[in-house]
Amino acid sequence: MTQALFKQILTSQIPIAWIAGVRLESFDKNQVQTYVEFDFLNQNPFQSMFWAVQGMAAEFSGGMMLLNKVQESGANISTLVVHQESTFTKKAVGKIVFTCSDGELMDEKIKEAIETQEGVTFQVSSVGTDEEGDVVAKFLFTWSIKARSKG
Repeated sequence: MTQALFKQILTSQIPIAWIAGVRLESFDKNQVQTYVEFDFLNQNPFQSMFWAVQGMAAEFSGGMMLLNKVQESGANISTLVVHQESTFTKKAVGKIVFTCSDGELMDEKIKEAIETQEGVTFQVSSVGTDEEGDVVAKFLFTWSIKARSKG
């Protein structure tokens, strides 16, 4: 996943995330980092970042990795977030980086979905840290994936 491809996906499919400032920090096969910087367009009345903007950045850190892995598998697999939990521990101001390091788990679950042809549900985490390295938010996304039949 390149910066250009990430921008293309966001601007064409989920433009509100691009407008809110969600960007790609780094991408490898087992860890993806996205970020968003606090500004006028993503603020809340409490002089910090609106929680839903943080949620978009957090979801993309895991979601982009999962979609990339599904594409690389060559299988026709549906993906859906079925549940989300979050905890906020500090005001989000400045640059917030969301990190998902669950690539190996995703590989296992994709393999399971292909082999069993059944729905598979699993949880992926994304942790947001500020410029000082302090955790500002933790998100837990429950994904459901299922290999579609080829017929």
